[in-house]
Amino acid sequence: MGQSSLPKVHRYSMQFKATAVRLSELPDILIKDVADALDIHPFMLSRWRKQAREGLIVTKGIQLDNETTAELQRLRDLEKKYKVLQQEHELLKKAIRFASDQKRKSSSSSKQTGKTTPSR
Repeated sequence: MGQSSLPKVHRYSMQFKATAVRLSELPDILIKDVADALDIHPFMLSRWRKQAREGLIVTKGIQLDNETTAELQRLRDLEKKYKVLQQEHELLKKAIRFASDQKRKSSSSSKQTGKTTPSR
């Protein structure tokens, strides 16, 4: 018989789930960032968060690794800075395009009227 075409099902420990939930509760940390860092789907993490609110997953007493917490914060800060840089870049492109169009319009209008500056 060949291999089954059924998707592989991962089983995560309660410790892993509780840690993931605690990480997602950190200030300024997005569920998507935690899910990406842990290589899980964001929907799964959202479901675990719901289960924690319902008391099915106990997060009390879960200690977070300082290095992991700092890395998630750093990732979030970098994403914010990157978004600002993207916006600034788009603004600069528009400004350059506007200035280029203005220059082109002014040079073509002087050619059409045939105006020349008299030489002395």
